[in-house]
Amino acid sequence: MSSFSAEVAWERGDARFTDNRYSRAHRWSFDGGHVVPASSSPHVVPLPYSVAENVDPEEAFVAALSSCHMLFFLSLAAKKGLIVDSYTDKAEGVMETIGGKTQVTHVTLNPRVAYAGQAPNRDTEADLHHRSHELCFLANSVKTEIEVNF
Repeated sequence: MSSFSAEVAWERGDARFTDNRYSRAHRWSFDGGHVVPASSSPHVVPLPYSVAENVDPEEAFVAALSSCHMLFFLSLAAKKGLIVDSYTDKAEGVMETIGGKTQVTHVTLNPRVAYAGQAPNRDTEADLHHRSHELCFLANSVKTEIEVNF
C-alpha cells in the first residue's frame, strides 16, 4: 500500500466572506516542495473571485489522468524496445450536470507520440494505449469515461 499527501491552504484576508465575495485563490503544496497556485475555475466562480491564471481542480483532474496514462505508455514502450522522443497530449474534459450532480463525465486524451527510428504500427500503438489505460491507477479510480484518440 502507498499513501500520498498534498497540503491545500487558503486564507480569507480582509474579505467579509459571508457575502460570498471572497477570493478562491489558494495554493497546493507537495512533498517535494513544489507549490502550485490554484483557484476555482472562472467557469464555476466568476472573476474576480477566481484567478484565471491559476490551476483549477478540473484542469488538474484532466492533467492527472493524462499524466498517469503517459507514464504507463512510456514504461510499456521502453519495455518493447521503442524509443520515444516526445509525447504530447492536449487532453480535454467535459463537465456537466446529471441527476442534479455536477461532474466531469468525459475526458478525452489526444496523445501524439514521436519515436526515434522506426515507429510501431498502428495496432502496436493501439495496444500500448489500451494497456496504459488498463494500468493507470487514476483511470481505475474514477467513474469518468476516458477516451483515448491517437
